Amino acid sequence: MMMIHRWRRSGDFIRSACKSLNSFRPEHNSMSPSVSGFANRYESKGKTFQTNAVKGRNTELDDHHHPCLSRNLWMMQQHKSFGTASKVQRNPLFASLEPKDVSYFKEILGEKHVVEDEERLETANTDWMHKYKGFSKLMLLPKNTEEVSQILKYCDSRSLAVVPQGGNTGLVGGSIPVFDEVIINVGLMNKVLSFDEVSGVLVCEAGCILENLATFLDTKGFVMPLDLGAKGSCHIGGNVSTNAGGLRLIRYGSLHGTVLGLEAVTANGNVLDMLGTLRKDNTGYDLKHLFIGSEGSLGIVTKVSILTQPKMSSVNLAFIACKDFLSCQKLLVEAKRNLGEILSAFEFLDNNSMDLVLNHLDGVRNPVSSSENFYILIETTGSGETYDREKLEAFLLKSLEQGLVSDGVIAQDINQASSFWRIREGITEALQKAGACYKYDLSLPVEEIYNIVNDLRGRLGGLANVMGYGHLGDGNLHLNISAAEYNDKLLGLIEPYVYEWTSKHRGSISAEHGLGVMKANEIFYSKSPETVALMVSIKKLLDPKGILNPYKVLPHSFFSP
Repeated sequence: MMMIHRWRRSGDFIRSACKSLNSFRPEHNSMSPSVSGFANRYESKGKTFQTNAVKGRNTELDDHHHPCLSRNLWMMQQHKSFGTASKVQRNPLFASLEPKDVSYFKEILGEKHVVEDEERLETANTDWMHKYKGFSKLMLLPKNTEEVSQILKYCDSRSLAVVPQGGNTGLVGGSIPVFDEVIINVGLMNKVLSFDEVSGVLVCEAGCILENLATFLDTKGFVMPLDLGAKGSCHIGGNVSTNAGGLRLIRYGSLHGTVLGLEAVTANGNVLDMLGTLRKDNTGYDLKHLFIGSEGSLGIVTKVSILTQPKMSSVNLAFIACKDFLSCQKLLVEAKRNLGEILSAFEFLDNNSMDLVLNHLDGVRNPVSSSENFYILIETTGSGETYDREKLEAFLLKSLEQGLVSDGVIAQDINQASSFWRIREGITEALQKAGACYKYDLSLPVEEIYNIVNDLRGRLGGLANVMGYGHLGDGNLHLNISAAEYNDKLLGLIEPYVYEWTSKHRGSISAEHGLGVMKANEIFYSKSPETVALMVSIKKLLDPKGILNPYKVLPHSFFSP
């Protein structure tokens, strides 16, 4: 029988019922209209932006002073760009696709795995948020590593630029062509190769969908160390290539720790077999880390070896309301101290995020009885149902007595737990329905996380709705600015202010989304010139012609002919 407890203190209470929960295609040799990441369908005013060196200051350019731009502005009549990275020229050293290239790919892949259909290409050329649009005329669907190797060897010999693509769920344009790059989609490489039930090591191909891997492991009594809102679409190869963080990093750590090995194909077609399954291997340089988080710019990940964890029998989830952000911080400290070994997630969202979800998603309601400034989701995962439940109840009661919590509820069953997670994971969907959205993925010291939200609200006034949510346990803020439409004035107030603020407080301008094309030129806000120069040298060593995912990750100026 479930025990239902109520605690009251000055009218506030925690309700607890605990139960274990287990058409438009411009010429490809012109300026990209989608590099900045914001495409809006109305007529261009003949203006664009460029970045001033390292500082990323926006400077308005017009046709009169820069006649070279006017030749390309026609491209923006249907897809206008906004952003500090919007002036990117196609590298003239890259070859253009020819009929002989298509014929070669059909020979090695088979005709049905060489996609030229405009409708399918339209989907592959556009990200799911409809912020980035490329103009590739060809998508290749390799079935194994050998085919990826043949593709890259040929493309390198022809200087044909390529873009690796998986589930296409990224937020910074990393998997979308900027111009006419050939798309290499690994979705057909989706087999589980092995699973060791003693060590918990899973070996699979890069095209496996994350949720499918989780389902497979569930039948074996194990769980993936990675969980994302996009798990139904994203591929494990893309997760590794972007070093995705997700909801349970606080428990299982980053992919730099859980990925034991991988296989990758470099630009010249060489296959690097680093597919180890050992937890300890101290023989030379651990090169797999170069490919984790490099966004396909050094090589295409084709196989992954990852350490999974046994599935625990007791999972509990609490949804809690807090009056201020200081209480959220204190609650995090206490949760680490008092829930230590069973704490598996600590997420937060502000009231603006909650209101957005309630207004734009059907069937969602606030689990607590009154509106507050902040909400926290605390998940525990352990092996002792009674012990875990009592420990979480005691922690919440203590937090209530200390004034850190104003209201809260523990999920009664898996359906209620799903409804709690729906609020947190549904924010991105709600933002998309609300209109234009400027998204920033920042790492900051926990005590600074919400200061940037408040500062930006003061800076923007009534021009936009600024909200913050994210992985508080990891110091990761998802800063979102929602507005009726994209416009130059608003963006000029947001950037480079957000990057400068983050740099000033020694944060990172990309916590888990990567740099892609959106923030390639902004890398200096988080990395020193010497560090970036070393990254460039590694890129040039592994990809001398620069064909792998060009215009992404590193500043464009380093690769200008």
